[in-house]
Amino acid sequence: MVNLKKKVLAGALVLSIIGSSSIAFAGTYKVQAGDSYWKISQKFDVDINKLLSANGANENTMLQIGKEIIIPEEYEYYTVMSGDTPWLISQKYDISLNELLAANNLSQSSYIYVGQKLKIPLKQNSVSVNQEYTLYTVKSGDTPWIISNKFRISLDKLLSINNLNHNSVIYIGQKIKIPTLQQNTTTVPEKPVIPEQPTVTVTYKVHTVQKGENFWSISNNYGIQVNELLKANNATSNTVLSIGDKIKIPVYNVPVMKTLGEKYGEYLDWWKCAQYVIPIGAEFKVIDFYTGKSFMAKRTTGANHADVETLTAQDTAKMKEIWGGSFSWKQRPAIIEYNGRRIAASVSSMPHAGNENAPGGVYTSWRSDGYGPGLNFDYVKGNNINGHFDIHFLNSTRHKDGQIDETHQENIKISAGIIK
Repeated sequence: MVNLKKKVLAGALVLSIIGSSSIAFAGTYKVQAGDSYWKISQKFDVDINKLLSANGANENTMLQIGKEIIIPEEYEYYTVMSGDTPWLISQKYDISLNELLAANNLSQSSYIYVGQKLKIPLKQNSVSVNQEYTLYTVKSGDTPWIISNKFRISLDKLLSINNLNHNSVIYIGQKIKIPTLQQNTTTVPEKPVIPEQPTVTVTYKVHTVQKGENFWSISNNYGIQVNELLKANNATSNTVLSIGDKIKIPVYNVPVMKTLGEKYGEYLDWWKCAQYVIPIGAEFKVIDFYTGKSFMAKRTTGANHADVETLTAQDTAKMKEIWGGSFSWKQRPAIIEYNGRRIAASVSSMPHAGNENAPGGVYTSWRSDGYGPGLNFDYVKGNNINGHFDIHFLNSTRHKDGQIDETHQENIKISAGIIK
């Protein structure tokens, strides 16, 4: 008969591993003659790495008959900290948001609070532990910077303990040492103060209407929304312009916002600031926050957020490279560099709602990504994409429902240094 002793909750053994997380244990087992960690892992259907981690052991640790060892459960427990969201925690442990929600009987609309204990479904071969450091297995998309932020340690400390430097390349399956809680308590960053939004002032310039112009074409020429131009001139969509008419063009003056460091971008609100700093027609550099790779793009349309197209086929190739070789709806933190300013943003690279082979701004019978017939949102030709892709900024929303996309907003905080 298997000698497994269940513990009551008050007496459960807990081993701290990283940050404020811990592994909870199902009970203990008394070692018998002929036992090994591998045999015990098979007996209790527990992953060998989890068993070793729970007991501070490794593959070479000898077992003594009669010794009690810990049999771990299938969950790691995490204590919610200030600034945490279910999505952030799921990213920290490299599990899907749905997995985390299901394990804790939560829904997409559930709130979590500081000090709350959440179950983290444990993944095989993810993290092992000893008294000095945990071992993390590198996964697809990982970089030293991403790992340092996942475990809330400084990049320099992570590089130092692993004999790496800023030019080192890590590979999938590589074991990376992570300093334990005792070594790492002084490196947990304090929650930064979010900079205040700058005070925007509005001035006006006068435009004389030329032949063929209307409010729509004039608004595009000046890189502003047509409804703002109409409002500034007490006009409506039915107002007809005549050659020689004088109309007011609002000019939004947005002061530079202080950033939280050289590598971060200005945390500018889309509605009050960002849409004017990066107007329609602006050509700018998109810098992937994690890799530093970049490409050039142009804001061609977009009211709720920036609708953007790459400038050339070479830029499209660079963009696809950042997303692993293909177009993707996956959102990534980014910095938008324009006119000497760096703005925190989040980008997805999937082209949609356009037809490269038809004129931009006119009706077309086919549009990319299943959008069907309609207005062609493809204005930049020869760049090897059909339509535009999305760039979001603080408080920007989706076009389809006018709602904020939480993943985009989390990414913007990362590229602004609000989340580290």
